[in-house]
Amino acid sequence: MKLQVTAALLFCAALFLICLPVFADESYQIGADDVLTITVYGHDDLKAKARVPESGQIEFPLIGAVQVGGLKPSAAAKKIEALLADGYLVHPQVQIYVEEFKSRKVIVLGQVKSPGLVALSGPATLLEVISKAGGLLQDAGPTAAVTKTGADGRQETVNVEIKKLIDSGGGAENLRLLGGETVSVSAAKAEDALVAYVTGEVKRPGMYPCTPGATVLKMVSLAGGFTGIAAKSSVRINRSTDGKKQVLKSGDLDTPVLPGDVIEVPESFF
Repeated sequence: MKLQVTAALLFCAALFLICLPVFADESYQIGADDVLTITVYGHDDLKAKARVPESGQIEFPLIGAVQVGGLKPSAAAKKIEALLADGYLVHPQVQIYVEEFKSRKVIVLGQVKSPGLVALSGPATLLEVISKAGGLLQDAGPTAAVTKTGADGRQETVNVEIKKLIDSGGGAENLRLLGGETVSVSAAKAEDALVAYVTGEVKRPGMYPCTPGATVLKMVSLAGGFTGIAAKSSVRINRSTDGKKQVLKSGDLDTPVLPGDVIEVPESFF
């Protein structure tokens, strides 16, 4: 009987560990678009839910603006504790839970049905990311290039044969992605490569022809225009130049767009 109880307890413990959030470790840093749930022990009225803006600064009851972007959840909790202890509460205990890990993103370009930014809730495989981007188009080429930036700041590109990837399923070709990578699925025809990608708060996110003279406004128009909650003045352009990634903030809708650009229209916070 004792052996059965012990086995059941071990099974429950293992199941609990498996179900823990994959980014619950202390290596995770809070980033833009993450959704945080913040609780203060014994003070239910101070419980707050906040989406982290690009600035990394959130608003919290009593203490106002708090910079949490770039901090680990535990460090951000200690920062809020210190601010609350400065004339508001006695020995406050704060816990921060990252409800949505939207700052972990992969850019998926090329011959997929819904190119753009794919948010990860945890580590994902290459096949899973392609699936989240709608899957491959019929005229997809033979390879997918996966580019990531190493700890030394250098970019490394791995070319994966799509046929082997699909045939092997969980094989070595099915790379593990953590966020920050760019996946580019090649085109069978050269003219299909002259496109830009529009994602976020537009009516028809996707891939559109990028002709000479294209601007942010033109590309957004091809994507059906802005939605009602689009932050039009906070549009971002993700661009790769000579192997280096750039993020251009474009409040000017007449900003020129180049083939391969990813135009990201964020949600307005107001």
